[in-house]
Amino acid sequence: MSVVFLIRHGQASFGSDNYDKLSALGCQQASILGDYFAKAGIHFDAAYAGDLQRQQQTAALALASQPHTREVITDARFNEIDTDQHMQHLLPVLAARDERIAALLAKGAKQSRDFQKMIEATFNYWVSDACKQAGVRSWQDYSSGVAAAFSELKQLNSGGKTVAVFSSGGTIATLVAQVLGLGGAHTYRFYEPMINCSITQILYGSDKASLSVFNDVSYLHVASHAHGENLLSYR
Repeated sequence: MSVVFLIRHGQASFGSDNYDKLSALGCQQASILGDYFAKAGIHFDAAYAGDLQRQQQTAALALASQPHTREVITDARFNEIDTDQHMQHLLPVLAARDERIAALLAKGAKQSRDFQKMIEATFNYWVSDACKQAGVRSWQDYSSGVAAAFSELKQLNSGGKTVAVFSSGGTIATLVAQVLGLGGAHTYRFYEPMINCSITQILYGSDKASLSVFNDVSYLHVASHAHGENLLSYR
């Protein structure tokens, strides 16, 4: 069996002019992850990442401790769900139907928990059959792209390989749901609890794939205790 490590990027810069870059904590998380891989003897035969800055930065920092330089294969199909597009096109539709969403929209998403409520609402609408909004990439197109990227990865890395994919919460949640045979309506439950720099492992062979580990940050708990500070974050 081969194994793929699906790694969510480190903490991004929520509330700043450029959300897509890692925060100071995000850089620290990614470096600690790399140290963990080195100490655990986890060496990757191949590494992939989406083309988002936070994904690429996480890959560079985490792979710096590998014994051999590993070129990161960039595949935009591992990018995050386009929440900006959803906020622009889907949130006004939902706000017109739901007073709670309208109140959040009027208030603005200055706090992380309010932003997460908006993501949940737009995501669950997006994956439903009711969503026919123009200007928004369909769930079917997005999820089929994620599935195709994973299928190609498996074909290119068979025979006991260990592979890293540096991606984002929504994409990892989509892959997990697909491996478990679940559809879009069940995907958000894997999306919301995703922790920055968490590890999800999928074992795969020629004809099957199985979820082995989900959203593991035990190494960050150890590092938090050693550093005397909380190194965990969700956004």
